Amino acid sequence: MATATPTPLDELTWDQSFQRDLPADPEGEVFPRQVINAAWSRVAPTPVRAPRLLAWAPEVAELLGIDGVHAPDALAQVLSGNVAAQGMAPFATVYAGHQFGHFAGQLGDGRAISLGEIVRPDGARWELQLKGAGPTPYSRTADGRAVLRSSVREFLCSEAMHHLGVPTTRALSLVGTGEDVVRDMLYSGDPRPEPGAVVCRVAPSFIRFGHFENFAWRKDHANLTRLADHVLARHYPDLGAPGPDAYLAMLQAIATHTATLMAEWMRVGFVHGVMNTDNLSVLGLTIDYGPYGWLEGYDPGWTPNTTDRQGKRYRFGNQPGVGLWNLARLAEAVYPLVQDEAALNAVLEGYRDTFAAAQQAIFVAKLGLGAWRPEDDDLVTDWLACLSAVETDMTLAYRQLSDCTAADRAPAEWLAVVAPALYVPLDDAQQAAWVAWLRRWAARVRGGAPDAARQAVMRQANPKYVLRNWMAQLAIDAAEQGDLAPLTRLHAVLRRPYDDQPEAHADFYQRRPEWARHKPGCSMLSCSS
Repeated sequence: MATATPTPLDELTWDQSFQRDLPADPEGEVFPRQVINAAWSRVAPTPVRAPRLLAWAPEVAELLGIDGVHAPDALAQVLSGNVAAQGMAPFATVYAGHQFGHFAGQLGDGRAISLGEIVRPDGARWELQLKGAGPTPYSRTADGRAVLRSSVREFLCSEAMHHLGVPTTRALSLVGTGEDVVRDMLYSGDPRPEPGAVVCRVAPSFIRFGHFENFAWRKDHANLTRLADHVLARHYPDLGAPGPDAYLAMLQAIATHTATLMAEWMRVGFVHGVMNTDNLSVLGLTIDYGPYGWLEGYDPGWTPNTTDRQGKRYRFGNQPGVGLWNLARLAEAVYPLVQDEAALNAVLEGYRDTFAAAQQAIFVAKLGLGAWRPEDDDLVTDWLACLSAVETDMTLAYRQLSDCTAADRAPAEWLAVVAPALYVPLDDAQQAAWVAWLRRWAARVRGGAPDAARQAVMRQANPKYVLRNWMAQLAIDAAEQGDLAPLTRLHAVLRRPYDDQPEAHADFYQRRPEWARHKPGCSMLSCSS
């Protein structure tokens, strides 16, 4: 990376704690290889022809201490990887992982290059990482690049999830490269050139379960210990000095964060699509936005990933269970540090309790129940049965319910509440089931908090606007033609997902249009999406 016109990134304080605490790959050249006895490799981003700043997240810039967009052309040079700000020292990390239930061996940052950590005056640290900035030793046969469509999706979803209140990595910027990248979007044997882009991702850390799996698989217990000590010192300093008790407490904290994250995904109807162990963060953040999606019609069996079409391992309803399965793989990896199987199993059992408690609290808020009662089990079960009986939009159904008063009403008026969420008409039996449930719900919440107070709680648990795949695709189609207005507008709407936004209502508060049901990019996606 060269140096060029100073940008606000040059004025920040940079550090490299991962590089300082963990061993480097001695090989300085970039070519595919197995990296042993090391945690990271020095690698510079590959320059691009004509970088251009396409999108910017002001809230993330503020986190980093950047006041507005200054010198956008110079920023595009840095955030594409063409030039280095003072203090950057680019690197890529090695990890392993289980993919679709099978151990895959060495993986690593194949198209992500970290620039280092920004240290804020209050001590907070934010690692910046460029996704799509060129090959690394972990790219295998790939080019390390990213297309505009996948980069738009990552930029938008990172910020959409944050504003929904779901733990996530963030995105500072989206930069077009001015170069084409060849991809086969649906793995159909039809590769085509597409515009390239780079996303700058931001998080306290990008360490994954797979970083631990890599050293455990190689039986490199010395570096496994160094990695655990780094995570303790950087992210869990309150757990005490390194040792078996602290390592066990670290696993417990990760399990708690993961269970909470799974409950949050279920709350908003999000499906990650690729819940491999290398895609789970040790901080409980949503990480790696590939073939994700939000439920349109409520269907616990839905996955957006074409690769998972047959087995549906990572379907919506299976995500909490996969979170536990992945934690079990992490527990196996850290066993050499703890050597107490019973204690590790107790952590895994505790995950179930944490998730159950979080999910119960979420249903209390989403349905406006005030507090949980034993009979609410049946109320929730029957609500989900109504959602499943015919194709019903999950987001709209919850939001429509949030706007209801607890007063009883005629059957036709009750059905009008749910009508905007229905993709197909209800038959007589289905109408009766919906009316019966809505009356039970009204009786349950009546006499509790006043309608206005209850509705306020429900509206903060039930977003009005989520990043539906078809919305993202419309923004992508326009951006590929050089029109950034739809991307900018969608980004603005997603930054206020719980607010009534009359100006956005017609475009964004609606069921999936029929034209989008099977359109590529609007329903299922591949890992190349």
